[in-house]
Amino acid sequence: MLRLIVILCSLFILPSMAFEYPDTRRENTVNSYHGVKVSDPYQWLEDWSSAEVKSWSKAQNSVARKALGKLPGLAAIAKVVEAVTVSDTVSYGAGERVADQAWFLKYAPPKQQPFLVQINTVGDDFSERIVFDPVKGDASASTSIEWYDVSPDGKLVAIALTVAGAEVADLHIFDVDSGEQVDTVLPRVNAATAGGDMSWDADSRGFFYTRYPRDGERSQQDQNFFQQLWHRKLGTPLEDDQYELGRKFDRIAEIRVQQHHDSGKVLVTMQYGDSGRFRLYVRDKDRNWFRASNYEDKLVQAQFINGNTVLALSRKKAPRGKFVALDISKLPNTRQSLLLDESEETLASNFYGSPTFIVHNNLIYAKVLLGGPAKLRVFNLQGKTQPAPELGVSGVGQIMAWGEDVLFRHYSYLKPNSWLYFDGTKTRRHALSSTSAINFDDYKVVRELATSKDGTRVPVNIIIAKDTKLDGNNPLLLTGYGGYGISLSPNFSPARKVWLDQGGIVSVANLRGGGEFGETWHKQGMLTSKQNVFDDFHAVMRHMVNRGYTQPDKLVIEGRSNGGLLMGAMIAQHPKDFAAAVSHVGIYDSLRFELSSNGAFNIPELGTVADENLFKALHAYSPYHNVTKGDYPSIMFMTGENDGRVDPMHSRKMTAALQWVNTSANPIFLRTSGNTGHGAGTPLNESIAEEVDRLAFMFDSLGIEYKSP
Repeated sequence: MLRLIVILCSLFILPSMAFEYPDTRRENTVNSYHGVKVSDPYQWLEDWSSAEVKSWSKAQNSVARKALGKLPGLAAIAKVVEAVTVSDTVSYGAGERVADQAWFLKYAPPKQQPFLVQINTVGDDFSERIVFDPVKGDASASTSIEWYDVSPDGKLVAIALTVAGAEVADLHIFDVDSGEQVDTVLPRVNAATAGGDMSWDADSRGFFYTRYPRDGERSQQDQNFFQQLWHRKLGTPLEDDQYELGRKFDRIAEIRVQQHHDSGKVLVTMQYGDSGRFRLYVRDKDRNWFRASNYEDKLVQAQFINGNTVLALSRKKAPRGKFVALDISKLPNTRQSLLLDESEETLASNFYGSPTFIVHNNLIYAKVLLGGPAKLRVFNLQGKTQPAPELGVSGVGQIMAWGEDVLFRHYSYLKPNSWLYFDGTKTRRHALSSTSAINFDDYKVVRELATSKDGTRVPVNIIIAKDTKLDGNNPLLLTGYGGYGISLSPNFSPARKVWLDQGGIVSVANLRGGGEFGETWHKQGMLTSKQNVFDDFHAVMRHMVNRGYTQPDKLVIEGRSNGGLLMGAMIAQHPKDFAAAVSHVGIYDSLRFELSSNGAFNIPELGTVADENLFKALHAYSPYHNVTKGDYPSIMFMTGENDGRVDPMHSRKMTAALQWVNTSANPIFLRTSGNTGHGAGTPLNESIAEEVDRLAFMFDSLGIEYKSP
């Protein structure tokens, strides 16, 4: 009997004994919200300036590194991941074209960061040369290009550069031919969430640019807020730059700018935080600024048609989107007219990347969403449908004018990313397309619908070998996002093959909170309705089990950022329904996220504890506050020290909380990278290291002995 008691007791102390977690003190900190007292024993882990916190984080890293380093098959996995990644052919993204020259960011392993190249489009050879390599002279390979813009004459290029994934970037102007820097460096044109932008003047001698507070202008807490628009003439003193717009904007305003060179007009799109609420501003040729739309107009994205007309995507009484023409010929007066009414397809919008529609040669080329997969649609300026490319289950990325026609980025789960050229009748694969040594011919994509708690049908995309038996014995990796109106569309990942080759299945869920079915779908997964996202994902988990794809002890879940919040909710709400979780840069303390340096931008999407009803919703699902003593699956949190979007304190606090309450023998690891942030700008070597660790962790969690293919 004594021996049995010793054995039973050992079950509750095995985690700390097996993994030797660092001592983590618990404090009696209590916060009060609307009369509700909430314990926060690890609030001290929020302070990254504390030597104690840094020491604790380093110790946690050591525990994870020691355990991961001993995992069986690690060396073999590292070898195949590196081979798959480095042998992958080059890819081109973020294209711009001026006359017969084009520029792209080129990703070419084993080079550590994408670099800027210029390509001659005349003829078929597409000869290229390097214009700017961000890691030249940087031994750490941590300098990266946030974005760039080529001048209208093609002679200059503005490049926003950041270090170690921090996303705070300065703007550098280079001569395209010589590569020499030709103007003063503009500090702080870009920050993590609000990003940054610029637009060249027609004469290539000046430009509009976004500007954050500089030293002494605002408090340290406000350095990445209060974005404004300024104008600069090349070669002049920095202090002579002219303020243009933004002093009356909200603290969390986010700005994008474009010019119509023939008319001299300027268009600014301003978003209130990450809210999906926008205002349009227009500057006339006499340099007068006018507000062209208000939040209630629900114009979410816009492009010039000509100097007097703007094409705008509207969601007013049209949650899937419609196109309206905005007459700006008689500012400050504007007038809207319907150009294309709402349909069953969702017109996509994207504030942070390349536009989801362009106007070129009197035609509108627009990305539409079909519940996750996307298509390219074409309309004339009267809204009439025109011939468009025929695509399978795919994703659509950047759309750019290419001579008289268009070039657009095409994504697939099973085929390498490509650039497709469309001339109005035929679609052909362009020479800039990627190829890959990794072959997915033995796999197929299946799209099914799970039923959520409230009856909502939730799509899931399943990548599976053609000969797989649905007997419940397959290891399955399920991922999702569900927030901010962001849609998960098909994309190609050579490293995915490492998981599939071990008999695995990969599934991607299109959850509410995203934009897959329009703004209604988004709103059903935000603020007080956020629990719908978690219910949707859990329904997909159960669907995969009930359909015979897998079983709980062979199921791994994974998410990033808002998808990390999703992982936290699954850990707190359904810990027995999966075997392991890998959670990247997630939000886990839903009551204090808004106090982080970047947290205020998330309030429009997630809510604020200042509102009692929103507090109740946040408190009800906050992962950190809802873990309780019991058995948890294997969990690895991954974060970067320089994350400016989601404070790494979330991962620290969640790790501490779970290590305290976990009574199973499964590990709770925290892996913190010292030279990365939210993900952008991660050097290739670190990306490979992260991939190796996550795969080895997942295989080990499921008891899979990795076998080299």
